[in-house]
Amino acid sequence: MDVAKACGVDTPRVAPLAAVEVVNPKMPVTVDADELRKANEAGEITGCIVDGPLSMDIALEEAAAIEKGAQDRPCAGKADILLFPDIHAGNLVYKTMAHLVPGIEIGAMLVGTSAPVILASRSDSKDVKINSIALGAVLAENMKKVNG
Repeated sequence: MDVAKACGVDTPRVAPLAAVEVVNPKMPVTVDADELRKANEAGEITGCIVDGPLSMDIALEEAAAIEKGAQDRPCAGKADILLFPDIHAGNLVYKTMAHLVPGIEIGAMLVGTSAPVILASRSDSKDVKINSIALGAVLAENMKKVNG
């Protein structure tokens, strides 16, 4: 959430992602997503709206949410933060976007540390590396304001 807030999103919409948008006990990722949603509703996770499990298409596209009857979900087509079930899924999507989506502006960093940590892949373009540095600078400046 720190990155979204540093970029001006006051109440980020967080979408814990899964292959489906319903809880299925045979799919632990959906159970985890639902637990995060419940923790948010109970006030244990604050400063954001958590809505999961959500499939990627519903999280990103309002038309997909409408098609699937999920248009009333709080993050449907409006997700600010995509929460991947593990590092493998996140890395696969990140690299797919970075290498196959023309004109995308993308950067990567590790959060939850005492200072921003820029992540760069050897195959990242110069622009991706610059975006990552810029994102790290924005977050670092915000951390100074928040932490004094």
